[in-house]
Amino acid sequence: MRKIQAQGVHHITLTGADRQTSIDFWEGLLGMPYIFDQPNLDDPNEGHLYFDPGDGRLITVFTNETRKPDPQRTPTEPGCVHHIAFNLSRASWLQAIERLDERDIEHSGARDRGFMDSVYFKDPMGLLIELATYKFEPPFGCSHADVLIRAHRLRVARGDYNIAEGHLADAVEELVQERQGSLSSDRSAQDPY
Repeated sequence: MRKIQAQGVHHITLTGADRQTSIDFWEGLLGMPYIFDQPNLDDPNEGHLYFDPGDGRLITVFTNETRKPDPQRTPTEPGCVHHIAFNLSRASWLQAIERLDERDIEHSGARDRGFMDSVYFKDPMGLLIELATYKFEPPFGCSHADVLIRAHRLRVARGDYNIAEGHLADAVEELVQERQGSLSSDRSAQDPY
């Protein structure tokens, strides 16, 4: 028996309301370029809109002109999608709450998640959306996942409840020391003063 090895999310498809509401939300609020559309090839009564969430992958939305926005929270039973999180630069994230407030969109306010900061709100169909920004940049040649698995191991070894900034900083330092050589024979912390 062998695995089927995934290499990233190809796309996420959501059920939206009408075409214009979907364009206004995904591009007009979240800034995701609307890159193409075509009919839903499984249902000729629906459109299928494609948006770029910022990494060249796709968020797609099935639309139907008879559907209207319904802001009631989508189901959260087992097997349902709880929320979708989108990555923002720190500069954009710091403006997100103000920009939601400008539109009178209800939101959670800033939430500190230890390794990232988040704000939550609902899309026009009641799906919970998270806007998140990492509190760290991975070292060159490493991914966010490389830092997070290392920070998790440090957290567990130290008996801490959740990943915090100290775990992230130590994980970044360890990864740099492993990946980047040095002519120094002693790479430990020093006091030059």
